[in-house]
Amino acid sequence: MSWLSSSQGVVLTAYHPSGADQAVGDSHAKGGEQATSSRRYGQYDMNQESSTKVMEKPPFDRSSSQDSLDELSMEDYWTELENIKKSSENRQDQEVVVVKEPDEGELEEEWLKEAGLSNLFGESSGDPQESMVFLSTLTRTQAAAVQKRVETVSQTLRKKNKQYQIPDVRDIFAQQSESKEKVPDGTESQSDRTNENKYQGKDDQASSPVGEKELILPMPEEAPASETDINLEVSFAEQAVNQKESCKDRTQKGKGDNASSTHFRLPKDKTGTTRIGDLAPQDMKKVCHLALIELTALYDVLGVELKQQKAVKVKTKDSGLFCVPLTVLLEQDQKKVPGTRIPLIFQKLISRIEEGGLGTEGLLRIPGAAIRIKNLCQELEAKFYEGTFNWESVKQHDAASLLKLFIRELPQPLLSVEYLKAFQAVQNLPTKKQQLQALNLLVILLPDANRDTLKALLEFLQRVIDNKEKNKMTVMNVAMVMAPNLFMCHTLGLKSNEQREFVMAAGTANIMHLLIKYQKLLWTIPKFIVNQVRKQNTENHKKDKKAMKKLLKKMAYDREKHEKQDKNTNDADVPQGVIRVQAPHLSKVSMAIQLTEELKASDVLARFLSQESGVAQTLKKGEVFLYEIGGNIGERCLDDDTYMKDLYQLNPNAEWVIKSKPL
Repeated sequence: MSWLSSSQGVVLTAYHPSGADQAVGDSHAKGGEQATSSRRYGQYDMNQESSTKVMEKPPFDRSSSQDSLDELSMEDYWTELENIKKSSENRQDQEVVVVKEPDEGELEEEWLKEAGLSNLFGESSGDPQESMVFLSTLTRTQAAAVQKRVETVSQTLRKKNKQYQIPDVRDIFAQQSESKEKVPDGTESQSDRTNENKYQGKDDQASSPVGEKELILPMPEEAPASETDINLEVSFAEQAVNQKESCKDRTQKGKGDNASSTHFRLPKDKTGTTRIGDLAPQDMKKVCHLALIELTALYDVLGVELKQQKAVKVKTKDSGLFCVPLTVLLEQDQKKVPGTRIPLIFQKLISRIEEGGLGTEGLLRIPGAAIRIKNLCQELEAKFYEGTFNWESVKQHDAASLLKLFIRELPQPLLSVEYLKAFQAVQNLPTKKQQLQALNLLVILLPDANRDTLKALLEFLQRVIDNKEKNKMTVMNVAMVMAPNLFMCHTLGLKSNEQREFVMAAGTANIMHLLIKYQKLLWTIPKFIVNQVRKQNTENHKKDKKAMKKLLKKMAYDREKHEKQDKNTNDADVPQGVIRVQAPHLSKVSMAIQLTEELKASDVLARFLSQESGVAQTLKKGEVFLYEIGGNIGERCLDDDTYMKDLYQLNPNAEWVIKSKPL
């Protein structure tokens, strides 16, 4: 699902060159009609010629948040759009079937399904116990977001005179209000407010008040930036509420400088940073449910409405390379290379570009010859899987153009049809911190194939930027060039005027900039969400334990004997302050480890690997990891800097196993 940002109540200001800034504007206006022509394609159907007449450029208002454009040229963006239009003129149109747009009640019902709360409604709503456990772990703002959608669905179902019983919203959330005193993990308590204040000192004090929303543009790379940790311990929506409250006082004193120059760091967490891919599938599913609710809550707090994208069906090819869905490509590729998670053609195009050297000036910006690109596409379709394609004949700039073409011609956008508009809407959020928080949640919500391919692309783009001294492609140059390839989708085009195109150009380039620069942060699962998953698992274990006790009683087992055996199994004869680590695939299969304040996961691994022979030790290093299994988590791969004693205190019933990551 996706929800389109509504800019109701949001004022987006745009940059208008004047005075000393005219030089930047002149670079766009060169050639008069030619410059405005390139801007005309800021939002368009990639498979159709635009018949829009050249319009005279409307005046744009300037605000202090756009001073960063003084040293940035948007020319790369407009040039890339013009190149895209030219390359698409001879491409075949994809047949798009537009499905009837559902009403608001249907949208919210679908949202509840996506959030894992479908059993609150419909004929399957007889036993909502599982949902009640889920709801009991929600934060105040998350619960409000769910309640808002429940109310909408309730009203819709009553209008439709559904025969099954419609639960009362007050009944569903009665447990929520009763349990507020306990403050489950991730919710706002007094300690959370203190924790949040610790992070607000640097970035939020310099932020614009939430009520004054502006288009935030990236600062020039040379500008000095302050550094601060981003808070992953407290719900993002709760942080936004706290910021709103603190902004009321600051508004009286006058607005501070914009915080777009702040650089956010991934904070150190003694219980370990959890990355996407570290959790077991059953826990990751819960993370996605919570991420969707948290994203919706964040937008609700900031007054930005998220709506489902208009349903679009595209008739696609079931084989080939271009205009083929990612899932179909991966099915083909896994027959050739089992376990591959990124399309082989995508990997090969990146490899070919890198073979030519990443120091090539204008890499990604300079297009390949249109006729050659067309011929190469046809030849690749015929020969790629046969292994007879001659890669030596592919020039570097042609390979770069093919890579961008591959991204553009995916039947569903790389950022997914469900969430593309939600990604675009990030530009409407008031502060850079909130933009990063929203992007973090959106990355988590992407389908696995889309997320893995996006990660491979961003890592490649970072390698290009690392060679900026030679190739003259800074992070902003790369962001300007790549933004239209990721954010303009032929199946989701909107009618647009030039001012909207400018805002879209600047905004999506900024989002692209954040995606490239903050990859490590964006691929991290926030601690407050992991804590909520732990809470859910704990509550479910309690429920399962009660059910087991009833079953044992019915079967006439000695309950006390069972509990004693269960306790002995958990203790496993391990002394207090010691953990037993299992390593079934290493020479040393088990070891008792004394917990100390400074013991890290990397230290535990080192002790086991030291028992391996020289060659085996080298091979195993980087291939095996320490896992936390059971207790209040399904399974979690630990990062090297996890402090074991702190984690043990958080999950004392876990088992500890060294093994390799699954493919």
